[in-house]
Amino acid sequence: MAADPSAAATAAAPAADPDGPDAVRLTWNAWPRSKVEASRCVVPLAATVSPARAPDPSSPPPLPYPPLRCKPPCAALLNPFARVDFAAKIWICPLCFSRNHFPPHYAAISESNVPAELFPQCSTVEYLVAGAGVPGAPAPAPPPPVFLFVIDTCVIEEELEYVKMAMRKAVALLPEHALVGLVTFGTQVHLHELGFSDLSKIYVFRGTKEISKEQILDQLGLAGAGRPGFPKMPQQPGAPQVNGMHPAATAGVNRFLLPMSECECTLSTLLDELQPDQWPVEAGNRAIRCTGVALSVAAGLLGACMPGTGARIIALLGGPCTEGPGMIVSKDLSEPVRSHKDLDKDAAPHFQKAVKFYDGLAKQLVSQGHVLDVFASALDQVGLAEMKVAIERTGGLVVLSESFGHSVFKDSFKRIFEGGDQSLGLSFNGTLEINCSKDIKVQGIIGPCTSLEKKGALCADTVVGQGNTTAWKMCGLDRNTSLTVFFDVSPSERSGQPGHQNPHLYIQFVTSYQHPEGQMRIRVTTICRKWVDGSTNTEELVEGFDQETAAVVLARYISLKMEMEEEFDATRWLDRSLIRLCSRFGDYRKDDPSSFSLHSNFSLFPQFMFNLRRSQFVQVFNNSPDETAYFRMLLNRESITNSVAMIQPSLISFSFDSPPSPVFLDVASIAADRILLLDAYFSVVIFHGMTIAQWRNMGYQNQPEHEQFAQLLQAPHEEAQMIIKGRFPVPRLVVCDQHGSQARFLLAKLNPSATYNSAHDVAPGSDIIFTDDVSFQVFCEHLQRLAVQS
Repeated sequence: MAADPSAAATAAAPAADPDGPDAVRLTWNAWPRSKVEASRCVVPLAATVSPARAPDPSSPPPLPYPPLRCKPPCAALLNPFARVDFAAKIWICPLCFSRNHFPPHYAAISESNVPAELFPQCSTVEYLVAGAGVPGAPAPAPPPPVFLFVIDTCVIEEELEYVKMAMRKAVALLPEHALVGLVTFGTQVHLHELGFSDLSKIYVFRGTKEISKEQILDQLGLAGAGRPGFPKMPQQPGAPQVNGMHPAATAGVNRFLLPMSECECTLSTLLDELQPDQWPVEAGNRAIRCTGVALSVAAGLLGACMPGTGARIIALLGGPCTEGPGMIVSKDLSEPVRSHKDLDKDAAPHFQKAVKFYDGLAKQLVSQGHVLDVFASALDQVGLAEMKVAIERTGGLVVLSESFGHSVFKDSFKRIFEGGDQSLGLSFNGTLEINCSKDIKVQGIIGPCTSLEKKGALCADTVVGQGNTTAWKMCGLDRNTSLTVFFDVSPSERSGQPGHQNPHLYIQFVTSYQHPEGQMRIRVTTICRKWVDGSTNTEELVEGFDQETAAVVLARYISLKMEMEEEFDATRWLDRSLIRLCSRFGDYRKDDPSSFSLHSNFSLFPQFMFNLRRSQFVQVFNNSPDETAYFRMLLNRESITNSVAMIQPSLISFSFDSPPSPVFLDVASIAADRILLLDAYFSVVIFHGMTIAQWRNMGYQNQPEHEQFAQLLQAPHEEAQMIIKGRFPVPRLVVCDQHGSQARFLLAKLNPSATYNSAHDVAPGSDIIFTDDVSFQVFCEHLQRLAVQS
């Protein structure tokens, strides 16, 4: 049985995109036909899909005409798997077998003249929507994106200076037409009227009590302006619409949200004059901070925008909310911020109330189609665990760091606004619909989206995550956004009969979204896989198993269960699942552990599970609820390759004897004359062996005859910069030496094959780990013994 804790380092970094041209990966690429067989597969039938991944270079440019849909209730879109009768101008939908006539403008279709959506290699195509395709009709200009900054001023002078520096860089990178607004808050909320440039004009809201969207709009004089269902403000005939908002002389929302080109000076003056919150803080008390009211005001203001406007609330938070709605801890410093133990014992008095408040805020933002991004920079918790619902449901970005001066915050914040190759490809107003063959039901989605409650025949009885629907809203999505869709097999009476069996199953993902360039697009991905008879044909099941995707899907699934079910024991659940999987698909003689072996498609799976059991997703000890929420939000939204790095980091060795190469994620990989580079996704660690560190401290690298040593020291830094450059949030870079205090960042991730109990066997220059955890070798021995039991 493979005991290679870093073979995944090679598996996780292939040259081609491992998600393929469709950006879809499935746990099983061959599906069993019955419910019973599916449950015997142990790992759920699931797909991860990246709905806004940058298109494959070989795919056609976006098609300038609307897509063809199958007749209701199916409504699937035309795709390469449809059977086409060119003579009769008919296409047969592969999902429901309905016959559909081509419309008149497809009259020229023939075997030698087919539209792009029928090319066999175009299983993913994009369409341009609205106005395009109608001859002579120009596409309407898209409303400009809105960025509303919400800045916490209850921070020390030094931190506020870092915030101002970051804001100035962001403002310089924003496109000229983007609309910008500013809210600052401490004990009270200040909404700045940027359109009034003669002197600074501020609307002040009290931070003590909850205010509704209607009250906010009323106080700002925006009640009825530009909201659907309200009469429009009177307008001079022929007067142009201002800022893509509903027109209004001075009463419109454009007093608060101005194009970057018009308010750059006002904004930079405001930032220069920004002071830390002046409200006095009594000794032994926390600062009074009303985060909840500030976010309500921001969401309320955006509610006055034209519907369909893509908008982001970007909140920069420097501490916990201590007043008003969303409060997570009292002002008294003697009361600590809630821990995991408090949450388990129901001893966190403010938790449920705050979660309820953010749940309401999430619903409001989703109905408006707007996004909440949170950048939390503080040594203590700020309340991410409570805000998680609002960030995840709106598809927001989240970054957690220790200070606004830390590179994790500064570089990540800048990345949002960068264009070109560095761009995150931030898109707005997405909806995802799923159509599939009729023996498949959708259980739900884990990831940054919200159910649109569109019930139908395709909804399964059991719900996972955002379920009971076949359509989901994604207010914000980017190139890396990945969703996990869980499926159920429920064959109908007829499909079980011989002669009626279709060997293939089809799943179609239809995403409509506002592209970063502004125009609306529809992206259609249709995949085809085959049914197998699981009871007789395990080889085909095994051949179609994707162990990386399976590990990530299980990690997302148990993270959800740990949040939803109070007494859920994740470690036991994972152990049982792994034993069942190995006894179902392993090769062995009954009751003979030494005969046990696994197919190569399963060989890395036990070590993924070993590392998942030890990871921060399962072991919440030593992490705050905020950190756990942060890790889980990123696990749920990142690509498979990135999520694998979170579960099982990769380790690369740099030495004089050999080129940089992956090594075992094991304490035995440490050597005095080696430099190790660990990529654990949230942190990147450069670890110098003892001898290397001593040579460096003596300054050998500065001597011309030791140029090779200088290159060896530099190589891991260059590799680390490559990793950091392509990742959001930017990981923390830790540079440490063997036996140094920060070496813990590496040691915590390694397989403890040598502990203080076995210190006598350790090679000189290597290391031991002070732990009672079992090593991977012991774990495998137990697994083999239990898997072969009759």
